[in-house]
Amino acid sequence: MKTTIIGKQMNVSADLKALVTKKLSKFDKFFGDDAEAFVSFNRRHGQECLEVTISANGTLFRAEKKNTTFNNAIDECMEVIERQIRKNKTRLERRLRDGAFSPYDGEISGFMSEEESDEIITRTKKFPIKPMTPDEAILQMNLLGHSFFVFVDQDSEETCVVYKRDDGNYGLIVPER
Repeated sequence: MKTTIIGKQMNVSADLKALVTKKLSKFDKFFGDDAEAFVSFNRRHGQECLEVTISANGTLFRAEKKNTTFNNAIDECMEVIERQIRKNKTRLERRLRDGAFSPYDGEISGFMSEEESDEIITRTKKFPIKPMTPDEAILQMNLLGHSFFVFVDQDSEETCVVYKRDDGNYGLIVPER
């Protein structure tokens, strides 16, 4: 797995880099050599924040944790990602076997949290969109831990949105032409 480690407004020590690389290596058994891990270290409001995103065959696994030390945050992030893999193992295997998660062209431009304040866009998040079914979009949304997910429907080639409803079910927004 290719690992990219970034320190936002800080330098990441060699010890932390080695620890993250060692911890991420246990996921090599789940992902092929083409998997990429993006690890971002940051200090915010007196806490140490760690964001880990693994991209494998078009599927994203993401965890973001704040803790008093980076070592604790690393352990928590690894547990979250491992739980995501375990929870969705059969669905992922079925989709990988069917070739539904084929590699896509493009780069991941960034993984920043999108924040809004009084209708002013303060951050922008860009990501490649690949055609998928609504079921695959729901799986991807759950893996990321988001409440909605934008995707291109592979049948209609329309940009659609799946979202989690308050009653626990899912909704699909399809544009009307």
